[in-house]
Amino acid sequence: MQANANLQVEELLQNAQNLRATVGSDFHQTLMEAIYTDAANVADRAVQRPDKPARFDLDRTIDKIVTDKRWGFLIMILLFTLVLWITISAANVPSRMISSVLIDNFHPWLKNGAAAIGVPWWISGLLIDGVYLATAWVISVMLPPMAIFFPLFTLLEDFGYLPRVSFNLDALFRRNGAHGKQALSMMMGFGCNAAGVVATRIIDSPRERLIAIITNNFALCNGRWPTQILIATLFIGALVPAQLAGLISATAVVGVAMIGVGFTFLVSRFLSRTMLRGEVSTFSLELPPYRPPRVWQTLYTSLIDRTIYVLWRAIVFAAPAGAAIWLVSNIHIGGTTIAEAVINFLNPFGLLLGLNGVILLAYVIAIPANEIVIPTVLMLTVLVTGIDAGAGAGVMFEMNSNADMISLFQAGGWTLLTAVNLMLFSLVHNPCSTTIFTIYRETGSKKWTTVAAMLPLVMGFTLTFFVAQIWRLIASLV
Repeated sequence: MQANANLQVEELLQNAQNLRATVGSDFHQTLMEAIYTDAANVADRAVQRPDKPARFDLDRTIDKIVTDKRWGFLIMILLFTLVLWITISAANVPSRMISSVLIDNFHPWLKNGAAAIGVPWWISGLLIDGVYLATAWVISVMLPPMAIFFPLFTLLEDFGYLPRVSFNLDALFRRNGAHGKQALSMMMGFGCNAAGVVATRIIDSPRERLIAIITNNFALCNGRWPTQILIATLFIGALVPAQLAGLISATAVVGVAMIGVGFTFLVSRFLSRTMLRGEVSTFSLELPPYRPPRVWQTLYTSLIDRTIYVLWRAIVFAAPAGAAIWLVSNIHIGGTTIAEAVINFLNPFGLLLGLNGVILLAYVIAIPANEIVIPTVLMLTVLVTGIDAGAGAGVMFEMNSNADMISLFQAGGWTLLTAVNLMLFSLVHNPCSTTIFTIYRETGSKKWTTVAAMLPLVMGFTLTFFVAQIWRLIASLV
């Protein structure tokens, strides 16, 4: 032991002598010169002297544009609109491919295989039509958008642009009693609310972090984009000529997303003045230099640490949801299924909100994953209308023809008011179970988890109720 210690000391002394020999005899002078040289370089970049022409600095030039009070916001909106457009449009092809493999091909193969070996129909239905199909839907709808959005988001982070977004939005968040860094967690929420909740760790203040966690649900996550796009295409786009249908539908979806941003500010202000009253903490933000993104590290961080992690949590919660969907559609009580009885019970309340019982039940049993809302709505609509579509009770499906789908919805009593309020309720309702579980893990509080889950739901009911009443009042006057 003593010999080893002596040997290590000798090695340290030898390394020190080598270092001194490398930098010269006057070690301290060399070190101070290096420090002063670095300080002079920083001063040359940061200070503009009247007797010298201004040096060109690329970072400063870019910052003058992206942090400008007018152009900064426009660039920010355009850039994130581009990211969302790339995510939505590019995810269509891989989503269809995964859906074709898992649902169109593998699901029938599993059903035929179960029948061939004599598996009872109820076991086959529960496990294959229920658990497997819900899991397959979540994977096909959720995986491609996250695998595109998270890498793009991380590339912007590595490039150094996201701190500028936080800088631009800091004044707005401070005015509403929140923290400027909440802008980053809100942006992450557009990919997945669970990931957005985890992203609030960058906020040091517990009070302001809690505000960011509770309001993250108002960022329209990728699980809700399919519902928004489908309903806007079927009902909003149909109001205008075909040449303008795509533009009007996209504008409606973006408008709903902007309403969500508005609710983020509104609820942040409400919380900071009631349950989470307090002073806004000082926000010292160091804008890092722009640098080329590290592509391979970005892909690893985005796909492994974020996409796969969030997808796995969603699958864990989606599997029992699939079982519940099949059970309520196939268990009969008094000659009617549980699903039909619950829909009839919820219908008066749903119609009061401008929705219906089918939509409310779909959101109850699809709490584990917003990705299965539309297939569940289609399945329940077939169940209550008796229209010959789909593959049977409790089997989720989608329709390739928009005309057939809107005919099915209209047979279920849907109107333009139903579509508008579904888009609003899809934005403002309780978080999915993955997000609720993540909120509890991050806060460790049942109280704040309950607030985060119930506050948006109450707001959703209130919003749709008032929209429905105003809509009917205007209709009665016209």
